[in-house]
Amino acid sequence: MSFTPPNRRSVLQALAGLGAAVFGAAACGPAASGAQPGATGSARPSGAPGHAAKRRLGAEWESHTRTYMSWPALTSVWERDLPYVREDIARIARAVGEFEAVVMMARPDQVGAAQRACGSQVEVIPLAVDDLWARDTVPVFVEEGGKVVGVDFNFNGWGNKQEHKNDGQVGRLLLQKYGIPRAQAPLVAEGGSFEPDGEGTLLITESSIVNDNRNRGKSRDVIEAELKQTLGVEKVIWLAGVRGEDITDAHVDSLVRFTAPGVVLLDRAHPSTPADSWSRSADQAKSVLSKATDARGRRFEVVDLPQPDLNRITGEGDDFVSTYANFYVANESVFMPQFGDRKADDRARGILREHFPKREVVPVKIDTIASGGGGIHCSTHDQPGKPAA
Repeated sequence: MSFTPPNRRSVLQALAGLGAAVFGAAACGPAASGAQPGATGSARPSGAPGHAAKRRLGAEWESHTRTYMSWPALTSVWERDLPYVREDIARIARAVGEFEAVVMMARPDQVGAAQRACGSQVEVIPLAVDDLWARDTVPVFVEEGGKVVGVDFNFNGWGNKQEHKNDGQVGRLLLQKYGIPRAQAPLVAEGGSFEPDGEGTLLITESSIVNDNRNRGKSRDVIEAELKQTLGVEKVIWLAGVRGEDITDAHVDSLVRFTAPGVVLLDRAHPSTPADSWSRSADQAKSVLSKATDARGRRFEVVDLPQPDLNRITGEGDDFVSTYANFYVANESVFMPQFGDRKADDRARGILREHFPKREVVPVKIDTIASGGGGIHCSTHDQPGKPAA
């Protein structure tokens, strides 16, 4: 049986008790990594003079050129479970690689091991990373003037909660390697903060971005205006989220997800689970969405996506992240976690099949990633465009 690693909820509590120096946060923040909003460099700041073409943030179900992933490297985070989480990451990479190109970033001295684990269908490139959360470290891709642009949201370790000396550089280095234009956002955020419908609507949790650990002194109105300009969205729908109980401050991609414009799946706790801040967050999201309209004036259809029975899952840990909402939509496919509660796994797979009838829904076992506070969507990042040859 594997050792249960510090997860992305409990690590925050440990950080609060021991001080930021545990993770070297002070030395690895935006100033050290060169990732400060407005820093000098080759990036064109979003909204700078000459920014005339309308941007568009697409939906995940649109065509992908490739999926990016990261090979976890930090023993300080995963401790004895590092080999097990690498098995999970390799399992996801091989599964997604059956449907589209997968690029795995790995520290140069770990490329060989990553390649052997992932197989020949996955391209492993030498690019130094710290942890596996590619959703948050890879730039957010938008369309601008008929081209793909990577928006670098200045990753700062979710508010300097974890070492990110290398992850803070991923955005710039990855775009440079693939020759993709880089735009530097005027704020700090992560890819898991955003849930777009491809038609101008953006769902986001206030807790994960209107937060002094990312954007000190900025109001929600200022941040909303910056998001609209940076991403090209027309309407931002704010959900409360949860502050200070996990390392991400409650990213939206584990709470509510679009399956089509106007249609969302909402994470719901198993009936046997006592009410807590997470279930109350879902209740609040449902209340907001039941009254809201999207950028096209449509009312939302909100479909519950129930979690498994925690007494029946195969994973470990009191804070095991058991949401099915952290699924990933790839070309002709959808990838969902397989938690081991057969009834709940089958029910979730059926819901996803109903909403993505032309895609194969593939369950993947990710117990160690889930014990660490994340899921399949957290571990992957899509680049829109024509599939790579």
